[in-house]
Amino acid sequence: MNKIRAFMLRATVGVLAAGTLAAGLMTAPTAGAQTPRDDSRQAFTAQTQRAGLTPAQAGELQDRVDGYLAEEPGSRQVSANRIAIEGGDLVVAAPGQRYARDLAGPGVSGRAPAACAYGHLCLYKPGDSRDYYRCGTYSLPWVGDGTFNNNQTRGTTAKFLNSDRSVRWTSRAPQTGTATWTQVYYVVPC
Repeated sequence: MNKIRAFMLRATVGVLAAGTLAAGLMTAPTAGAQTPRDDSRQAFTAQTQRAGLTPAQAGELQDRVDGYLAEEPGSRQVSANRIAIEGGDLVVAAPGQRYARDLAGPGVSGRAPAACAYGHLCLYKPGDSRDYYRCGTYSLPWVGDGTFNNNQTRGTTAKFLNSDRSVRWTSRAPQTGTATWTQVYYVVPC
């Protein structure tokens, strides 16, 4: 019975996705990533409209989100520009904004970096932010320079690892600073 339900669900999703693809509203799903349902897509469209994005800018934003969905195993889009990733969230800046702000939330100006909540490790690069709030080892596919805010419990040490998982550098909370993400392959928040 469960196999039949799973087959029917996959078939229904396939038909919906094909219809959405034909309408030009969604790209093909990437392996390991979850694509939003139609009602989620409508909510995402409303978020981009509230933020004042043109349809072309909304498409550019979705292309960037889709790129992250393709490289983040098990990720899923939860707003027009926020992705639930292993260990936390990733937010992509809307076109024309220097800093990432979740378009589903208040204060979408993007003129300053979002605050890093207490107990979190936040990483920034122009256009994107990662907010880790679970312990573990997570891949970091970034290149370029940015900043970090280790706002975890006082004394908690975050580790930034090389490709062989050896420690490149550490940050003991509370601490903020600049970083070159190109040589950091993994992050261990706590």
